[in-house]
Amino acid sequence: MYVIEYANDIVVIDCGNKFPDESLLGIDLIIADTTYLVENKDKVRALLVTHGHEDHIGGIPFFLKTLNVPIYATRFTLGLIEIKLKEHKILRESELIEIDSSKKIKIGNMNISFFKVNHSIPDCLGMVFQTPEGNIVHTGDFKFDLTPANKEYSDIHKMAQIGNEGVLLLLSESTNAERRGWTPSEQMVGDHLDAAFMKADRKVIISTFASNVSRIQQVVDAAQKTNRKLVLLGRSMVNVVKVAIDRGYLTIPDGMIIDQRDINIFPQEKITILCTGSQGESLAALARLSTGNFRGVDVLPGDTVIIAAGPIPGNEKNVTSIVDNLFTLGANVIYGSGSSSGMHVSGHGYQEDLKLMLTLMKPKYFIPIHGEYRMLHHHRMLAESVGVEEGNTFILNNGDAVEVENSIAQQSKKVPVGNTYVDGVDVGNMEFVLRDRKQISEDGMLMIILSMSRAEGKLIAQPETISRGFIDNNFSELRTDINQLAIKTVNELQEEKRYSRNRMKKQMKKSIREYIYARTKKEPMIVPIFIEI
Repeated sequence: MYVIEYANDIVVIDCGNKFPDESLLGIDLIIADTTYLVENKDKVRALLVTHGHEDHIGGIPFFLKTLNVPIYATRFTLGLIEIKLKEHKILRESELIEIDSSKKIKIGNMNISFFKVNHSIPDCLGMVFQTPEGNIVHTGDFKFDLTPANKEYSDIHKMAQIGNEGVLLLLSESTNAERRGWTPSEQMVGDHLDAAFMKADRKVIISTFASNVSRIQQVVDAAQKTNRKLVLLGRSMVNVVKVAIDRGYLTIPDGMIIDQRDINIFPQEKITILCTGSQGESLAALARLSTGNFRGVDVLPGDTVIIAAGPIPGNEKNVTSIVDNLFTLGANVIYGSGSSSGMHVSGHGYQEDLKLMLTLMKPKYFIPIHGEYRMLHHHRMLAESVGVEEGNTFILNNGDAVEVENSIAQQSKKVPVGNTYVDGVDVGNMEFVLRDRKQISEDGMLMIILSMSRAEGKLIAQPETISRGFIDNNFSELRTDINQLAIKTVNELQEEKRYSRNRMKKQMKKSIREYIYARTKKEPMIVPIFIEI
């Protein structure tokens, strides 16, 4: 999420989500902290969306629940946003406005225009914000594919025109700033898919990003050339294919798509399965197929499985585990990096793509975005190599702001930000909850149940200690000691006439925690439970 603010007008660019790593136990999503926007909600005019990937639209339903402003996006992107808003039951009260590269809009003192860029999803835009201080350009995610499979060409001439008119500040994505050369064309994947389909003796199972409609179209074309039926597995795959067909971005012959329950009606060599799970997600279709847990669909010896996506850093272990499972089932598996398998090319520009964008735009100031720090650093070096003055590039952290006055930019204030977590229906800062979950996951939990007389405040039965995720060996002896310690704590507080529920809980946690650590070197969560009778 990026924010452009001029005078009394704020425009927000993109509103995505991140997926949690293993340290964020139980968390479903991470979304942007909108505290600053909520505090200035009277200034927030609109949300502009560059394209429909999750890291750019995944947080929109949560955003709209606090800041219900108009959303501007292209036809395909709006289709994906509508699915999310329906799931959250807020579609009716949301204002969705369709734009394209020829559209011009005015928001406050900003005139905004757009230009086409090529990426791994249809209908992607870069944006130009004309302000009294100068023009600000946000590229969105892009690469320069001169032979795109979907025929959506980057509007290079319009980019050159924007550059000639003058760009004060450019924000450009940095995902592949470490990779030399040009990003390969999506057409290369189509040739390799055709060859794999021709060679396959039995059914073909292919997993890719559901949003990569160009890749899906190439799968459809390969299936048509080999006279195969197509089965879709995975909710996101079904949803995206429906949006793409309904809005004219995907062409599938009538009768090609069949229900998964009809797979066994046709010869196995006439079946193609297109599924989710290319990143090793444990509940996605490919992972379930690899373990034999997808009802009605089996991976059999001789089947061809193609993973037509490169693993996002951090997902390699999960993907490798699925590949192992598939080989165990006797499948022929085509996997690995795009350069080795030929089944994937990146949707993000390599170094030469990034340098071309910088050369076309000729910015005075530059902010590399969308990448880890090392990627932003490499992008800064690329910018300086093609003419951006040293010192005119800003590498920003979350919350950092760049102020422009009299067409001079400088890094200034920092807006307080943090992570906002989505945990089921709960949304917010859950640091305390995560701390407790981490403690339980590492050292377990002990519950000490004490039955007390309500009138006298005395124990009327022996304490009962229950362990979850703690130790098993010699726990009977430890339980006896813990119960005795609990009795001692209650009696001592009563003798000192300092009995109160809160004080007793606090003292009991302290004494039992110290005792357990001395005995076991563990620090389980201690939960005293008082039952008053």
